[in-house]
Amino acid sequence: MTDCKYNNSRAIEDSIHTDFNDEMSYGDYLKLDQILSAQQPLSNQHDEMLFIIIHQSSELWLKLANHELSCAIGYIQKNNLGPAFKVIARVKQIFIQLTQSWNILSTLTPSDYLKFRDDLGKSSGFQSYGYRKLEFLLGNKNKDMLKVHQSKPAIYQELEQLLNQPSLYDEVIKALINSGFNIDKSVSNRDYTLPYQSNQSVLTAWLTVYQQPEKYFELYELAEKLVDIEDSFQQWRFKHMYTVQRIIGHKKGTGGSSGVSFLKKALDVSLFPELFEVRTHL
Repeated sequence: MTDCKYNNSRAIEDSIHTDFNDEMSYGDYLKLDQILSAQQPLSNQHDEMLFIIIHQSSELWLKLANHELSCAIGYIQKNNLGPAFKVIARVKQIFIQLTQSWNILSTLTPSDYLKFRDDLGKSSGFQSYGYRKLEFLLGNKNKDMLKVHQSKPAIYQELEQLLNQPSLYDEVIKALINSGFNIDKSVSNRDYTLPYQSNQSVLTAWLTVYQQPEKYFELYELAEKLVDIEDSFQQWRFKHMYTVQRIIGHKKGTGGSSGVSFLKKALDVSLFPELFEVRTHL
């Protein structure tokens, strides 16, 4: 029997670049000096660093999700559904990643959080414009949500513009119309600043798609991609609510909301209602 030998180190290869005085490095490209200096706890409590990094990294994932959803909308507008499938599938994975982040935050105990919670002041995830942008892109419109962004004119303007534009689902319904389905004009000409309401003509169109998936395969695949998004999005929102409940119980949120009760209401909102209702009628 031969002895097992393990190497405890490895030599650097001669071809590896080590001089970056005049070259762009990994840290330069990613602006790591800026990113890694942005964690500045307001207390001397150990767990505040966890709290900050979880929320900062979540905002980066939200930024990517918004980037992908904006691209998906553009692809659908051009009836280029193949690339739309790809980026929508990526958004699903982003939501799964965000859901996992709550598992890390749940290691924060109630007692440890209370040691620095007052240092947060009135700041709250409710004020996340990345999340608000995401909801507007997905069709959960509410103009009252803009109020918390009035102090940031550029952000307010961007969100106001999204409020007035068709959402992802609005563009998908236009794709149904372009494929020959008869959709009520009250849907195609609706006020995009209002949340979408379920419509019988849209349900009938989706029922046809699901009954004839071979004939309408791209629309069928698109519908299932949207269901994937809502599924993963709702899991993320549920895990958010449950983590908050685990850490602060039913205390009010730092931003003034009722906390867990407010978060639970979001779970009743369906982004693509006909896609879930159609299953009952198949």
